[in-house]
Amino acid sequence: DDYEVTGGSVTMDGADLLELEIDERSRAGLFLAFQYPAEVPGVTMANFIRAARQARMPEGEELEAVSYYKDLYAKMDQLGIDRKFTGRAVNEGFSGGEKKRNEVLQMMMLDPVYCIMDETDSGLDIDALHTVAKGINASTTDESGCLIITHYQRILDHVKPTHVHIMIDG
Repeated sequence: DDYEVTGGSVTMDGADLLELEIDERSRAGLFLAFQYPAEVPGVTMANFIRAARQARMPEGEELEAVSYYKDLYAKMDQLGIDRKFTGRAVNEGFSGGEKKRNEVLQMMMLDPVYCIMDETDSGLDIDALHTVAKGINASTTDESGCLIITHYQRILDHVKPTHVHIMIDG
């Protein structure tokens, strides 16, 4: 089906998101976690996250490698992600839980102002759900926001929502 959006806008901090390129949305502080994260063959997790983090830095500023890896490994340890994953291609051959942990790791490393998480809890076993929730809780502050789209109550037992909206019949 084709969809057409006419009129209106989607704004974030006064900027029309529909007018921004994807990289500009990220630099503005928006992060999107997908229900089905894509595989990126040939690009390692470490290089992918490093490139994304570098792209969000002010022009001319360089990401310091030792500091980057120290932060990456600390967050991987927090999420229970084996450090060997840094050398694996993004999501290639990952289980559903590994993909979701990887997205939460990306979120934690990019430190966005706003997150939209589309069914991040879909298909997770209880251990992966705890880990993902821990990452969400560690990433949200009074200065940031996270919209979690879900069909299940169970993630709400582990995250600390400030508001819950329930849609019924569309």
